[in-house]
Amino acid sequence: MTEKRIRVLIAKPGLDGHDRGAKVIARALRDAGMEVIYTGLRQTPEMIVSAAEQEDADVIGLSILSGAHNTLCVRLMDLLRAKEMTDVAVLVGGIIPEADIPALKSAGIAEVFLPGTPMQEIVEFVKKASAARK
Repeated sequence: MTEKRIRVLIAKPGLDGHDRGAKVIARALRDAGMEVIYTGLRQTPEMIVSAAEQEDADVIGLSILSGAHNTLCVRLMDLLRAKEMTDVAVLVGGIIPEADIPALKSAGIAEVFLPGTPMQEIVEFVKKASAARK
């Protein structure tokens, strides 16, 4: 029997139209042997949670450069709790002021990755986060 591959949903919430970073992360995770679903640009928290539910995602990765991370992340975490999907780890990457990180983690975000984070660090964190779900 083969081991279940880690399923990661990568999403770009809000009105931010810059997705190069999300695509780089998606490729790195895919190259590490994970199954990656990229939802595309301008996703609402509702769309992201629905896709995560349909795809049985182990991890959700959000790429946010717009500055709307506080609103979008809190809404997404509220929706996950409402659907009893609290075992799905949510990671955020992008332009996030360090002063906002404690509030994001209090809302339930598992980790925040800032520009310059080594890819291997992200891959290892996703592996660890998904192992907690199994």
